[in-house]
Amino acid sequence: MAAVGIYGGTFDPIHLGHLHVITQVLERKIVDHLLVVPAGQPLLRSNAPQARGSQRRAMCQLGIDSLPSHIRTRVEINPIEILREGPSYAIDTVDAVTATHPDSEIILFVGSDAYINIDKWHRVEELKKKCRIIVIQRPGYPLEGLDISALDISATQIREELSNQIPESVAHYIKENGLYASPK
Repeated sequence: MAAVGIYGGTFDPIHLGHLHVITQVLERKIVDHLLVVPAGQPLLRSNAPQARGSQRRAMCQLGIDSLPSHIRTRVEINPIEILREGPSYAIDTVDAVTATHPDSEIILFVGSDAYINIDKWHRVEELKKKCRIIVIQRPGYPLEGLDISALDISATQIREELSNQIPESVAHYIKENGLYASPK
């Protein structure tokens, strides 16, 4: 049975920490194929994404395109949440992915920073029955999970500093589209 992973997030913007997670789950053969799903309207965030969904989707694609071919050929940017009207719920995304991959095991990857709020997620008990949830350890969040030596990077930090923690193609896109602060 094939394993299809879902790696959701705001990706505002995608950065090297995200790309590290993607690379690790594929190199470790945890999943055969990975869907990167930019969030549409995340409810448990204190603020809305700064970049539009279409811009975050484009930055995700640029980020994935910067990966080695043995990784990027197994990754797909799935716009289901940014195209969906209303709030983004993981359960709806898992249901849609299950419908398109009926003979696959569905694995949902969640950072330990997001997992601390899982009890607040919509229909979480049903979600836990429909897919396997793997928690990715993040620096500064003391939850047990998959240790991939996650990089200590946050999108908030990237937006404020526009450091070298994003692929060059993403930095170029940000500059061309006037997103966040001007790159240094």
